[in-house]
Amino acid sequence: MPTLERQDEVFVLHIGDGENRMHPDWIAAVNDALDEVEKAEGPKALVTCADGKFFSNGLDLDWLFTFPDRYQDYLTSVHALLARTVTLPFVTVAALQGHAFAAGAMLSLAHDLRIMREDRGYWCLPEAGIPLPFTPGMSSLIQSRLTPQTAHLAMVTAHRYGGLDAVRAGIVDHAVEEEKIRSTAIEIAAAQASKAGPTLATVKTRMYRQVLNGLSEPPPASPLA
Repeated sequence: MPTLERQDEVFVLHIGDGENRMHPDWIAAVNDALDEVEKAEGPKALVTCADGKFFSNGLDLDWLFTFPDRYQDYLTSVHALLARTVTLPFVTVAALQGHAFAAGAMLSLAHDLRIMREDRGYWCLPEAGIPLPFTPGMSSLIQSRLTPQTAHLAMVTAHRYGGLDAVRAGIVDHAVEEEKIRSTAIEIAAAQASKAGPTLATVKTRMYRQVLNGLSEPPPASPLA
């Protein structure tokens, strides 16, 4: 389950060492951690990281297929986490040491900055090949962060981006060696800790109003029905 630690002015949210799929309990634990960061006073920033093969493999499809009648409530909670991450009142950095797929890739996009391992791991939106299309809110988030050309290729063809390709496509800001991912993310976050506060939250909220409106809408009916 996700855990939180602090290194001076940077909070490090460790989201797991498995596939880190968004089980309802996982979402609740991430929200609890974000509550703690928000309550902390003074300069601060956040790094979200993981260990192992995956940053996050997205929605918990096993849980969804077990409880298809809870699809809309579940997607609402995913939307809420994405929207919350977009508007957090401090700078956020996603450190992608492994694969970021589907909603896991979207979670990375909800952060202000992204760092990816340069030699292994893929960033991918595979929804075109699975029976779960993007919700309008998800589409809005993706298209707000990526260029039209990159969004089209990523969403329509499910292209898999390695670290260096992701930098060239503007998906991530930096690609570094494996052993430097977390330290680089913390260094970048620390340099932005002084920005924390209500002004930053207002800037983000106004900048991404259309995205937030989309993520606040009720999800469409389940395609699993």
